[in-house]
Amino acid sequence: MAWNNKLGKRGEQLAVSFLEQKGYQILEINWRYRRAEVDIIAKDEAILVFVEVKTRNNNNYGEPEIAVDQKKEDLLASAGAAYMRKIEHDWEIRFDIISIIYKNDQSFTIKHFEDAFFPND
Repeated sequence: MAWNNKLGKRGEQLAVSFLEQKGYQILEINWRYRRAEVDIIAKDEAILVFVEVKTRNNNNYGEPEIAVDQKKEDLLASAGAAYMRKIEHDWEIRFDIISIIYKNDQSFTIKHFEDAFFPND
């Protein structure tokens, strides 16, 4: 597996642990719909949360969260809508971003942006 893929998977593992420690219930990991993938789908109490995880080993080219552009938001919104149809969703939703700078398992930072965007913002 390429380094970037390993880094991304490690970031997702850290994000899942982070959310579980905050009391979130993890429903899906790497849920796919057409060309989109939602890294984590979770519940924060009664709120359905779609989480995009961005992991980098440094911030030389900016913080990881800036990689979530309008195209990525649109793909996440499309996948989120499909997931809501699948489970016959009828409660509040939120789109979050988790940004991770990862050096190693002892040296990393996590930033959680709750309600980072809403589709068609």
